[in-house]
Amino acid sequence: MDLGIAGKWALVCGASKGLGYGSALALVQEGVNVVINARNAEALALAATQLIAEGARATSAGGQKSPQVLAVAADITTPEGREAVFLVAGGPGRDFDIVVTNAGGPPTGDFRDWNRDAWIKAVDANMLTPIELIQATVDGMAARGFGRIVNITSSAVKAPIDILGLSNGARSGLTGFVAGVSRSKIAARGVTINNLLPGKFDTDRLAATVNAAATKAGKSVDELRTTQQAQIPAGRYGTAQEFGAICAFLCSQQAGYMTGQNVLADGGAYPGTF
Repeated sequence: MDLGIAGKWALVCGASKGLGYGSALALVQEGVNVVINARNAEALALAATQLIAEGARATSAGGQKSPQVLAVAADITTPEGREAVFLVAGGPGRDFDIVVTNAGGPPTGDFRDWNRDAWIKAVDANMLTPIELIQATVDGMAARGFGRIVNITSSAVKAPIDILGLSNGARSGLTGFVAGVSRSKIAARGVTINNLLPGKFDTDRLAATVNAAATKAGKSVDELRTTQQAQIPAGRYGTAQEFGAICAFLCSQQAGYMTGQNVLADGGAYPGTF
């Protein structure tokens, strides 16, 4: 399926690896120009090299121009980091057609151990930064008649995980904000805002969570991984590539009638009806 977004510009945060990289990969394979962001310059440069190659490979078969890939190593949770993304040479400035927000989840642990600073850091990264990016780009999208914003949040928004209290709280706040703004006047001007909620995908973040849970339960990591995968109806963890494909669809022309939604990708793990 041609998603109808070739030649558009996307910002993908946290794109050096994991779900952010998977999302950027799916977009460049559709011919989308991307500005990728992460804090680790070395990892980001490697990701950019891989994305350029993959974009060229995917688009050459259809005779399309290879998409541009620009890398900005900066902390997107800071005003300076966001400004660096908007000012990157050759980029679209604030005139992104697609924005994929994504920040590393806050630490696991017991809520009794988290002080105010820990909470502020979690809210800043996982709630306020996406809001800042939406605020900076959404009016331009509306003026041009097309925009797609996808916030990578967590399945914990629907089914909280006890050791992820910082994430549960901050991401739920973002979810509430998106529920309102996505249904404002921008919806009639071609702009959609949706949240994409990953369950257990085989990423570095999952490895850290499994390690913490295994320590707490007194089990080995391999034992816990096997147990977790057996509890997922799909019988496995997800991959970053299939997550990226879902993200790319939400960014497509075809998804223009979907907004304000929380799209759960978890292999069927969530047991609820709604």
